[in-house]
Amino acid sequence: MTIINEIQKELFAKQDLKFKEFHSKLIPTTDEKSIIGVRTPDLRSIAKKIASHPDIEKFLSMLPHEYYDENQVHAFILSLIKDYDDCVSHIDAFLPFIDNWATCDQMRPKVFAKKQYRERLLKDVERWINAPVTNVYTVRFGIETLMSFFLDENFNPKFLKWVSKIRSEEYYLNMMVAWFFATALAKQYEATLPFIEKHVLAPWTHNKTIQKAVESYRITDEQKTYLKTLKL
Repeated sequence: MTIINEIQKELFAKQDLKFKEFHSKLIPTTDEKSIIGVRTPDLRSIAKKIASHPDIEKFLSMLPHEYYDENQVHAFILSLIKDYDDCVSHIDAFLPFIDNWATCDQMRPKVFAKKQYRERLLKDVERWINAPVTNVYTVRFGIETLMSFFLDENFNPKFLKWVSKIRSEEYYLNMMVAWFFATALAKQYEATLPFIEKHVLAPWTHNKTIQKAVESYRITDEQKTYLKTLKL
């Protein structure tokens, strides 16, 4: 049995048709026929089990995958890779085949959190963010990584400028920009507020940022009241 057959057998053994019906509505950019319907804990479990398979590279290189759930397993396997260069190389190969926000956002490699790779990660983040906006999920992944690892002690105001320059008609890219700025307001309020006050973002993204910020428990009531006055 090939590794592809093994993975598909595991996935179909964990199929939940009710979950498939529910989840397919959350990822409209993905063909429903490609969704097996496996819950996230089971996908993580399969990824952890298969990651040490002697033919794992064969699976990772066989792109595009037939099923959405295979992409999820793929993303979770990449998140487990311990070598930074190997991880980034596999991510670069995989990003062009991602067609939905879930696969994009659930790929969060543990190796990215290591301080010795911080400068290299930042260079890769900048590269992903500066990809053509037609590469929706490459840019989204770059923003999500920047949001996850560079809005706390590693923050630099220039990161706000990087993201604020992104312009696209793609809902899932604009939504990530809004999510980034709402998170930045929660973590770096003083540095981020001028971008909202000066209407630097596109109108829809600007308003969505305020909406998400107002919904956050990490922003004070006083700040929320002021942000509401800035809606376009």
